[in-house]
Amino acid sequence: MDPHPQPDEPVLHPSLLLIEDDPGDALLVEELVADSAPEMQVVWVQSLTQARDELAHRMPDCVLLDLHLPDAHGLEAVARVQEYADTVPIVVLTGLAEEQTGLAAVAVGAQDYLVKGRVEPDLFGRAVRYAIQRKQAEQAAAALQAGQLRAQENARLERGLLPSPLLHDGANFEVVARYRPGRTSTLLGGDFYDVVQTADGTVHVLIGDVSGHGPDEAALGVALRIAWRTLVLTGITGERQMRKLEEILVAERPGNRLFATVTSLAMAPDRHTVAIMRAGHPGVLLRTAETVEWIEAPGGPALGLLPGAATWPIHELELPADGALVLFTDGLFEGHTGSGPERLGEDGLLDLARRCAAMQPEPFTDSLISGAEALADHHGGLSDDVAVVHVRWSREANRTR
Repeated sequence: MDPHPQPDEPVLHPSLLLIEDDPGDALLVEELVADSAPEMQVVWVQSLTQARDELAHRMPDCVLLDLHLPDAHGLEAVARVQEYADTVPIVVLTGLAEEQTGLAAVAVGAQDYLVKGRVEPDLFGRAVRYAIQRKQAEQAAAALQAGQLRAQENARLERGLLPSPLLHDGANFEVVARYRPGRTSTLLGGDFYDVVQTADGTVHVLIGDVSGHGPDEAALGVALRIAWRTLVLTGITGERQMRKLEEILVAERPGNRLFATVTSLAMAPDRHTVAIMRAGHPGVLLRTAETVEWIEAPGGPALGLLPGAATWPIHELELPADGALVLFTDGLFEGHTGSGPERLGEDGLLDLARRCAAMQPEPFTDSLISGAEALADHHGGLSDDVAVVHVRWSREANRTR
């Protein structure tokens, strides 16, 4: 959405719907149109019932509304027209002694009022065009406000999905985390991650992806991420942790179609042992100074697919002295790379990672994402959100980003 929407271009040949039961007053309006703006197209109806039928077939650029009709009087008539066509500007026609009623009509949403028998042709034409422009400006302002509110809500959800790692001072543990929204998605997705170190020095790492896009999916991702952090800090780990996360997902999801894939790591303070649990999520990359390998740990189904019946084995991995682990969501390798169904895929992602193997963690992570984006750039870009988390023990002072 344009952050500064502008009113539409002026309507050169406005179409008018005149709602007037008095043939004499209707004739006066038609004469005003002929004298001030003969290019205006006027459709005349004599009741709100006829107006409703006309508005059901086509929308005019402006409604001229008499407040004394056979089937509606005063402000009720304004409300009825707004009900039938809330995007169309209304100019109220009043009698000489009814200016207060005209002002009241403007207060409840009409764009202007004109006093019958007191309107010159030039004033009439200007009033109609002004009413159209004013309505367009109101709609543009409302769209801007709605866009700002959505942006603020998305920012709050993103802060919940993408937290700051919770590590001890001097932990000598390095985290590089990145999140990129999908280019073809206008809604926030449900990718989430977290890093928490417990009192015994173990560093727990999470990455997950709620199926679909939108505020419901993002809110569910926030709930799962916060629940995971709470479970870790209270000492609940292993398969019991996965079961609790699944219980929360089932309780919080708006429908039974939503599920979430998750990978959870527990990196022991000995710096050599890693426990991996995987619930329907892609594998991880094991990175050393020489190369990168794809690790597909045994796992169970995504959370929410088999509530109460699934199991998730714990896989023990020996981490090399200089080893780093890279977790990611599937949006990183599902982008199209050809005119057909070709995608980067897991093998393509591994090849890309190996070409970046000599880089330091931050440029490696950025190059992995930019490389996948570049390969998909001519085919609509990466259609899904992407989260990547690069973690390793370090002898340097702890740095997170």
